[in-house]
Amino acid sequence: MVYDTEFDVVVIGGGHAGIEAALASAKLGAKTALVTLDKEKVGLMPCNPAIGGIAKGIVVREIDAFGGEMGKAIDQTGLQYKMLNTRKGPAVRSPRAQADKEEYRKYMVNKTQNTENLTVIEGEATNIFLKPHSNEVEGVEIEGKIRIKTKSIVVTTGTFLDGLIHIGDKKFPAGRMGEKPAQKLPEFYRKTGFPLVRFKTGTPARLDKNTINWSILEEAPGDEPPPKFSFWTEPLGSYWFKEGQKEQIPCYITYTTEKTHKIIRENLHRTALYGGAITGVGPRYCPSIEDKIVKFADKARHTVWLEPETRDGISIYPNGLSTSLPEEIQWEMYRSIPGLENVVLLKPAYAIEYDVVPPTELYPTLETKRVKGLYHAGNFNGTTGYEEAAGQGLVAGINAALRALGKEPFYLRRDESYIGVMIDDLTTKGVIEPYRLFTSRSEYRLHLRQDNPILRLYEKAYNLGMLTYQQYKMVKEMEEDIKNWLFFYQKETMDLNGKKTTIFNYLQRPEVGMKDLEKQGIPVPEKQYVAEEVEINVKYSGYFEREKKINEKMRHLESIKIPENIDYSKIPGLTKEAVQKLSKAKPITLAHAARLEGITPAAITAIMIYLQKQRQKVNG
Repeated sequence: MVYDTEFDVVVIGGGHAGIEAALASAKLGAKTALVTLDKEKVGLMPCNPAIGGIAKGIVVREIDAFGGEMGKAIDQTGLQYKMLNTRKGPAVRSPRAQADKEEYRKYMVNKTQNTENLTVIEGEATNIFLKPHSNEVEGVEIEGKIRIKTKSIVVTTGTFLDGLIHIGDKKFPAGRMGEKPAQKLPEFYRKTGFPLVRFKTGTPARLDKNTINWSILEEAPGDEPPPKFSFWTEPLGSYWFKEGQKEQIPCYITYTTEKTHKIIRENLHRTALYGGAITGVGPRYCPSIEDKIVKFADKARHTVWLEPETRDGISIYPNGLSTSLPEEIQWEMYRSIPGLENVVLLKPAYAIEYDVVPPTELYPTLETKRVKGLYHAGNFNGTTGYEEAAGQGLVAGINAALRALGKEPFYLRRDESYIGVMIDDLTTKGVIEPYRLFTSRSEYRLHLRQDNPILRLYEKAYNLGMLTYQQYKMVKEMEEDIKNWLFFYQKETMDLNGKKTTIFNYLQRPEVGMKDLEKQGIPVPEKQYVAEEVEINVKYSGYFEREKKINEKMRHLESIKIPENIDYSKIPGLTKEAVQKLSKAKPITLAHAARLEGITPAAITAIMIYLQKQRQKVNG
């Protein structure tokens, strides 16, 4: 095979997964190419113009802890910022921001086009080449013309693989509205033996803000001061919110009505979903409005959030009104909602079907089991959401670069990050519908909070080369500061109603905060972040210890690696069913194996004994 050019890593797709994959690969020193259909649409937000949310916001901060870009981008281009679940404990809080989608796109276009070791190539990836008589990648074909030789490939095609848009009974091929789909790359997957399944997602219409009656709607302002996403950006928000500059923009709330529901029920047969045109499985946790009307028939109304897409434009995103109704019925449906009686639709809502490779085809490194050097990330793995995609892209990009540079792969464990929870869920359990991350998916959620991703992950990020020494040193000193304050509060006593108690025990009381300590003349940390971490660690120390004990056994199993070439049929005590499941799943640790459906504790014990005997033989 003759190639026109060569890169260490090729990333296919310029969405949120592709961006983080390409930037991570380039940061590690791999010569990287980002192949995208339109280099000016890198970082485009085709659906909800927002970053973050429950668990999702924590993922963004985990990406940031690895030196990723999503958190920095939203801090610089947001319109409104909130911290969700502030009335609940710290384990379920999460930041969310409304984005200026045009500014966000421009930020990412600029970043990808001005990063060392990264080249953006415009065009469609039409084929992947394997080495002769091998299951290892060798190159990528662009538009059937340019051939790129490479050591690693990351596929992040989003909704583009055989994408098909539905609006009522109309359907046409597209990757997203106004863009052609990728129809040639699926042939490589079929030829190589990968199973392909169809998933579905959708997006609401876009509304003209000048035709909305804002005066009757409920205002939903942002938080003051605005919480930030990136540990590395300026405190308390981005440049938008400095004195004398731009302010946060409010969102507004309205509700569907009985008339809305009547219109939908009468036209269900004309939707692509209920009319039978769509075969793909849609997201349970982000359903279309027709799905809500059918599945929650007893609900009198559903909430609709009216969210601006840009600071200066007229486009409004009606969050909660995704639909595949015919366009003329959409107008009638939208105008049945308070405040939208005379609304003008700028773009119709639509549903889209696309190809997905089941993520059980992947290792936790996101490398495919069938083809060495081929990695998948994002919607192509059956997930939904910009944040989930970006988290996978980060891991896939790092591992693609490590492979190309001849280094050992890495993966994130469930007890380390929500990214680790997500990838473990995907690669171990698979998906039967588009996957969305929630805090409830983690058994470690007291530890995996939105406030501490940098403390959890900075050592690993630095050792990989994703953080500079200056960044590492800054966090290390902050971590030591937190430990020293905790030690001080545990040892130092105070007089409380004539009795001696430690400051630690006093601060554990729900009604006591850092300000109460100051009032009593007790020293407190100067740095706000240190003070917050100290208080959280004091107040929840008992819960943290309980969670730690519950999960100690699983942590031990995470440390026991299973050789890639293990022959499960030679392990005494395993049933044929267990051998088949383990051989297909190829778990990389005992903990990974333990989470497979149908694998019993007895099977895990049998594998552990076998591995111990093998090590004894090697050690003589």
